[in-house]
Amino acid sequence: MKRIGVVGIPKGWSTLRLLDSLEQKTGFRLCIDMAEVRLDLETGKAFCQGTDLTELDAIIVKKIAPSYSPDALDRMEILRFLHAGGVPVFSNPDSMFRLIDRLSGTATLRLGGIPMPPTVITEDIEEAADTVTKFGKAVFKPLYSSKARGMTVIEDTPEAREEIADYKAAGNQVMYIQKMVSHAGGHLDLGVSFLGGKYLATYARQGSGTSWDTTTRTGGHYVPHSPSDAIIALAHKAQSLFPDMAFTCVDVVETPDGAAIYEVSAFGGFRGLLDACGIDAAEAYADYVLEKIA
Repeated sequence: MKRIGVVGIPKGWSTLRLLDSLEQKTGFRLCIDMAEVRLDLETGKAFCQGTDLTELDAIIVKKIAPSYSPDALDRMEILRFLHAGGVPVFSNPDSMFRLIDRLSGTATLRLGGIPMPPTVITEDIEEAADTVTKFGKAVFKPLYSSKARGMTVIEDTPEAREEIADYKAAGNQVMYIQKMVSHAGGHLDLGVSFLGGKYLATYARQGSGTSWDTTTRTGGHYVPHSPSDAIIALAHKAQSLFPDMAFTCVDVVETPDGAAIYEVSAFGGFRGLLDACGIDAAEAYADYVLEKIA
């Protein structure tokens, strides 16, 4: 019997689906809430709910924390320690580490030649205001967030500098500013998914029409989508810049000027694949890990 733990949110939908699938296949169930983990650097052991994590056959990271923050990087260091000590961790902690921080992921993508919407990074309010003037309309994105949480759209108006100052004062010392781009063929963002580096399927997030973003949190919904071979190839190249990502989703936008990448997900989502494509990603992920550690 293989003993595989799942790092996730104890009552999270995706975490529970993965736990159910693993339990059905192995008879073992362990949800690892990182807030309850104890790492003893003297002995090299880590424990959660009385279980020695170094004795597990593998660990799958579904969600490192309810929301992204610098604290998540510290949690990832514990997993990196376990991985280096011989416990297989899916995905590779080094790659997930670079994807939790939006700026780190973006820098890797741009250095890898991946097209992205025009993006500027600055701590200076005047530089940020000049960027908004250049872009006309910009999305200010926190370095640690998901599902558009904390993102703010600022337009080139007389109030822009005040809005930027408020945004910075709210805890965004380093401002990540991205030009708001037009969507080609409808208000869709694509989730191009990969398992073990191989293309799995694509779903799209259809915007509600009442919000600038397409997330389900603001009324968007998942729909099936068949991307071009060129988009799949672009997304494949983007995720390959983060080695050994076991399961991930690449966020792609089709603009009038061509496809661009928003980001590569550190963990990837199950809901879009199930709702739009009828694919049980939790079961596929469990099978993939079991095969890798067999």
